[in-house]
Amino acid sequence: MKLKTPVLTRRLFGASTLALSAVAGTAMAAKAKKETLPYKDASLTIDARVADLLGRMTLEEKVAQLLCVWQKKGDIQDATGKFDPAKASKVYPNGLGMVARPSDQQGLATTTGAGDSGAMGNRNAFNTASHVNAMQKWAIEETRLGIPMIMHEEGLHGYVAKDATSFPQAIGLASSFDPPMATKIFSVAAREMRARGANFALAPVVDVAREPRWGRIEETYGEDPYLCGEMGKAAVIGFQGETLPLAKDKVFATLKHMTGHGQPENGTNVGPAEVSERTLREDFFPPFEKIVKETQIRAVMPSYNEIDGVPSHANKWLLTTILRDEWGFKGVTVSDYFAINEMISRHKLVPNVTEAAFRAFKAGVDIETPDNQTYGQLIELVKAGRISEDEINAVVHRILEMKFQSGLFENPYVDAKKADALTATPDAVALAHEAATKSVVLLKNNGVLPLDAKKVGKLLVLGTHAKDTPIGGYSDVPRHVVSILEGVTAEGKKAGFEVAYSEGVRITEQRIWGQDAINFTPDSVNDKLIADAVEAAKSADTILLVLGDNEQTSREAWADNHLGDRDSLDLMGRQNDLAAAIFALKKPTVVFLLNGRPLSVNLLNEKADALVEGWYMGQETGWAAADILFGRANPGGKLPVSIARGVGQLPVFYNHKPTARRGYLDGETSPLFPFGYGLSYTTFDISAPKLAKASIATTETVTVSIDVANTGKVKGDEVVQLYIRDDISSVTRPVKELKRFKRITLNPGERQTVSFDITPADLQFYNMDMQRVVEPGTFTISAGPNSVDLKTATLTVI
Repeated sequence: MKLKTPVLTRRLFGASTLALSAVAGTAMAAKAKKETLPYKDASLTIDARVADLLGRMTLEEKVAQLLCVWQKKGDIQDATGKFDPAKASKVYPNGLGMVARPSDQQGLATTTGAGDSGAMGNRNAFNTASHVNAMQKWAIEETRLGIPMIMHEEGLHGYVAKDATSFPQAIGLASSFDPPMATKIFSVAAREMRARGANFALAPVVDVAREPRWGRIEETYGEDPYLCGEMGKAAVIGFQGETLPLAKDKVFATLKHMTGHGQPENGTNVGPAEVSERTLREDFFPPFEKIVKETQIRAVMPSYNEIDGVPSHANKWLLTTILRDEWGFKGVTVSDYFAINEMISRHKLVPNVTEAAFRAFKAGVDIETPDNQTYGQLIELVKAGRISEDEINAVVHRILEMKFQSGLFENPYVDAKKADALTATPDAVALAHEAATKSVVLLKNNGVLPLDAKKVGKLLVLGTHAKDTPIGGYSDVPRHVVSILEGVTAEGKKAGFEVAYSEGVRITEQRIWGQDAINFTPDSVNDKLIADAVEAAKSADTILLVLGDNEQTSREAWADNHLGDRDSLDLMGRQNDLAAAIFALKKPTVVFLLNGRPLSVNLLNEKADALVEGWYMGQETGWAAADILFGRANPGGKLPVSIARGVGQLPVFYNHKPTARRGYLDGETSPLFPFGYGLSYTTFDISAPKLAKASIATTETVTVSIDVANTGKVKGDEVVQLYIRDDISSVTRPVKELKRFKRITLNPGERQTVSFDITPADLQFYNMDMQRVVEPGTFTISAGPNSVDLKTATLTVI
């Protein structure tokens, strides 16, 4: 059937034209409206988008971008913890810049500081992602300009969240001397964070740690500036990648804590850092400066402490003159938790929140975390003329730039249903196992290790933490933590030897890092545990003694009722009593340490047949320990800190000045174990360094080559370490400084040549005028397996 073509009359045609025009006009108007919002146009440059958005913001909306919420999450959640858009709009009508730790249940369970008190478990992957999506939906759809929020999480040794992969603690990762592995680890942490909607990590810690009494030493990469810089850079690249904008599985990293934090007066957290500008520039600044100049880092966190009478959060010289003007940092600075308010409560620097906000902002602190304690006063400070709106604009510009670089404007939401599947994946768990194995340091071995499954006989495992495994501070609850007892028991079933267990000794009744009170185990309990252990040991052929610390005996002291620093480096509680009783039996005994601080283990070193420093090894502790103990893996880790014989030696860091360590009437100045130290099941020969040229100009680079041979019978890893000493200089210089290292794997009989370039930067120091110079003269170039056993060559600079 043929359809009749309709005939348009002039009137109908006109009406149709008008209708079409109206539709077109509406579409054009909608298009025009859209085009009036260039900041939402992803085809424009980030600079153009930031400029457009900033130009639309009121002062109140700008200041809102400098604020964060954490303990006050009850302001934006209902009683069950569900995000409440109506409450959020009432409390934050101008939007909000940042949310702290969306994975936790703050606002429902009260704590006094940075960690879970154990009062309430945190959100799982699906719930966290759903919660983040709800918050971002409010920010984008129910605030005037639709600016998404930064969601920050902790990530010291993996994402700190329920079920996330837990890797060895930072000090353990430093012992691996393996930056490429660190990059892989923090790539996993970033992937797991981003899957749940987080986009900003409060890590890595690149504090140079020279004080082992300090409870936070476990969070660091040790005492050496070069090692801290290399490991920190690797972590930043893992979190962020090497280019911006961020990839969809990356998050922004935060360098913390700038600076001097790692050498507090009397070893207590937040104590003054009584260090000179020279010490800052030579020892504490280098990791920060290196990472600022060599990566795309976009966030730095000041430290709690003071330097020369000025708290870091009020130190304009530190945060502006050095960080921005001298180093060229372009990102944001984020306050440490409650640190701005501590100018009032702790430092007694200012009388009220208005003055605290003024001092911090003028010094260069961009964002206040974790809650708005002081920065809400910035609006009044602008109105009073004490801060200009241009100064606010400069900060907001940096924050908005970061948000555009994160991709949040285009992709603010995550797939909550996929978050769990991207958590603790098989590759992540395998990497955690590898990292735990590579982080172990063998301190002593009289030949008992590796254990021979055919000769070990009945193996008795002792120590409460052989079964209840500590994994260190800034941790959540992984899906499964493999204990040393579990790993060794599996070994026994496979190889056919008996494994028994006795608790032996207990340090504390709980090990909840965020819990304020510490309940130390009574002597009466330990008396019985020790007696039972000795009785059990009588029928054992080999003994594995697991000792050390836990998350309560060494931790961040964030409040006067939440302490974590110590006045002793000895094993806590009755651990030495148990050890002495077991050693008295004269049976083959291996001691395996799980701990965060370097401990003065003099008795263990004297009496044990083997001593293993495991640090906190993460969720795969047991499998990695079994691999090491039974020889499937050969320990290759090295100490990132010197281990003191006792507190009377402190400070004991290796890169001291020539006049230090002169001697004592009643003791030694040498550490119990030196920086860079670690044994193997094989032996290595490391040659003296060979210089491509014996002399160079002050502007030249020279290549140094070092031959390494595996002279033993098994495959193993060695960390080749290169140190430099400026023999005569116009200001005093350290006796040696680590400048390069490389971890290599060699088969029995295999040889390899390791080459490093020594550049003018490696020979520079700050002269009397605090200018970097290379002075002509001789330099001692040393190479070896640690900071003591070195072979040398002389380089002449003309």
